[in-house]
Amino acid sequence: MAQPQMATVLASFGIQAQNAGTWIGRRSLLSDQWISSSSPVDGVHIAQVSETTTAQYHEVIEAGQAAQKVWRDVPAPKRGEAVRIFGNKLREQKEALGMLVSYEMGKSYQEGLGEVQEMIDICDFAVGLSRQLTGLTIKSERPDHFMMEQWHPAGLIGIISAFNFPVAVWAWNSTLAWICGDACVWKASEKVPLCALACQHIWNEVSAELQLPEGLSTIVTGGREIGVLMSEDGRIPVVSATGSIRMGKDVGARVGARLGRSILELGGNNAMIITETADLKMTVTAAVFGAVGTAGQRCTSTRRLIIHESIYDRVCDAISGAYQQIKIGSPLDPSNHMGPLIDTAAVKMYLDALDAVETSGGRFLVKGGKLEGFESGCYVSPSIAEVENHWSIVQHETFAPLLYVMKYTTLEEAIALQNGVPQGLSSAIMTGSMQEANRFVSASGSDCGIANANIGTSGAEIGGAFGGEKETGGGRESGSDSWKAYMRRQTNTLNYGSTLPLAQGIEFNI
Repeated sequence: MAQPQMATVLASFGIQAQNAGTWIGRRSLLSDQWISSSSPVDGVHIAQVSETTTAQYHEVIEAGQAAQKVWRDVPAPKRGEAVRIFGNKLREQKEALGMLVSYEMGKSYQEGLGEVQEMIDICDFAVGLSRQLTGLTIKSERPDHFMMEQWHPAGLIGIISAFNFPVAVWAWNSTLAWICGDACVWKASEKVPLCALACQHIWNEVSAELQLPEGLSTIVTGGREIGVLMSEDGRIPVVSATGSIRMGKDVGARVGARLGRSILELGGNNAMIITETADLKMTVTAAVFGAVGTAGQRCTSTRRLIIHESIYDRVCDAISGAYQQIKIGSPLDPSNHMGPLIDTAAVKMYLDALDAVETSGGRFLVKGGKLEGFESGCYVSPSIAEVENHWSIVQHETFAPLLYVMKYTTLEEAIALQNGVPQGLSSAIMTGSMQEANRFVSASGSDCGIANANIGTSGAEIGGAFGGEKETGGGRESGSDSWKAYMRRQTNTLNYGSTLPLAQGIEFNI
């Protein structure tokens, strides 16, 4: 990408060579410790962002608490209006923000635009939801009484996001939290801090127009130590964390130790079952995009293909052939299918995984590796390996374009293989049989939070609750009744009579 073009994008979000990494609304706080952001696209240093000090962190939390006490009393539809305007600002800056996502993270420009579209979609969803924060009315056993259920704002919501979706995951959480009456403190991945600054810049435009409390949207920047502060802070009743299983277990344990609540969106080891009645063209498209889209760095990326033995060779040949057509290069070039991994550490992890496959006895149908000739050193070619499901390397997610294939005989065997990993995020079946499709999404089918029929594992649509089971964490975001995670439930009993009958028929006469 031409530097002048990138400079224009950065300038549109107020990003300079050095930037404050701590924000309380429109107010910024600097420190003397810096994080550097470089692009995996071309290895070019983009900018520096200051790390949040412990003192600054506490200032941010106090500001968030103060803002939330004001915001909680604003009618929910009015809160929704702020989110509506935010969504319109995102529409105006979709191309610029999508380009920044692509350049700083390394996903294709089309995927960058798609991620911003997810932000716009969740804004639309949240606006409608702001008029539907409903509770139950419940019949009472006592005469002249009724019960009702209310949902109140939880307070200050902590958001810890990952590098692979540097803006959308924050929006999934923040927009729902805002319409619920909460304030948000966001720790973005230190690998993509500029995307967070851009989002804060856009929100600040809304905040200035509507004169909103400054602490509704705040940013802290740093590594693990900031995440620990958030996880252990009793002033943050809910922490939403997206990332690795290892990170999620640490956050969950720290939040749980203080009896707080966590929303955990962790790793996936997603499988696609391909039956003998599957449409081959659809299958190849779904499998290849699922495996190499975002260079295999989606939590919903396709990791395993479980293929019926009668079509095993044909499917493997078709997918291997499709891999030969994958164009790898700058994600800003729309003719390329796959861009870089996030950094050189991710490349090493990928190469180590390839070695582990060979050591375990795997056979490569397509063996990839590091690609030379790219300035950043972050580009790799994808791999397909024939493996056994129980191997250790297969049981753990490799966040890279490494696809495993294995065969099955019966649908029950295929489902057992699909479920036979510690993770439980996304899954899919490709089949022409309605019976097989329905079995897959039944209670005796996939054990994942997402189970699809005749579409791939990768990607999520706003409106449906997103999240998984087992070591994926169990959290849900972005749709259905996931808004309840950002609120506290209160049960009320109201007596409109002139006597005081006790529950369960208890007599207490004075």
